[in-house]
Amino acid sequence: MPQTLLLVDDEEQVLEVMQSFLRQEGFAIHTATTGKEALRLAKDKKPDLVVLDWMLPETSGIEVCRELRATSRVGIIMVTARAEETDKIVGLEVGADDYMTKPFSLRELSARIRSVLRRLEGRDEPERHIRRGELTISESECRVWKGGRELSLTPTEFKLLLTLAAKPGIVYSRLQLLQAALEDDLWNDERTVDAHVSRIRKKIDDDPSNPAYIQTVYGFGYRFGDRR
Repeated sequence: MPQTLLLVDDEEQVLEVMQSFLRQEGFAIHTATTGKEALRLAKDKKPDLVVLDWMLPETSGIEVCRELRATSRVGIIMVTARAEETDKIVGLEVGADDYMTKPFSLRELSARIRSVLRRLEGRDEPERHIRRGELTISESECRVWKGGRELSLTPTEFKLLLTLAAKPGIVYSRLQLLQAALEDDLWNDERTVDAHVSRIRKKIDDDPSNPAYIQTVYGFGYRFGDRR
């Protein structure tokens, strides 16, 4: 079965162009022009990935992203004309896996979609559990628990956490994490890693301002604390 995309944009012409190209790329497509319609279709159709415009009528793309992420681990790519770095960080912090600025090439969009979808894969890998302190990480199921309570991480957050937790004590530069966990070293800047780490800390730490798991190595990057 082809993987399913939900394309959300209030410009019909933009939707038609994306839909035509991505169907040729082998994807099944659903479209929405408002935030409310996007949330309804996401619930009904359960797409593998959502390409989500920031500026939407009724409910903004940011609010749609936030609501999707509260209940789902679907891949999300934000698409917007807003090019400021702070806008990109906001999009990532509410749960987007990637962020594209208009105008963009359709080939790049397809490549980014496939990149995010690859992060969702791995269910056929051998069962593996990593235990670090109160955290239990299932590599094959892409799930994380803390003290028996399951945490809701995005695919990108999970891959980043897994990369660090698999080798506690090893220091990774931001560029290494982009290459190993995000696969997009040519497209994302290193601040992308900082935004994702900030979100992960809010989910796994009792006090995110004093992180117990992912430690900052100033001037270089991050490492996972040497927990047994």
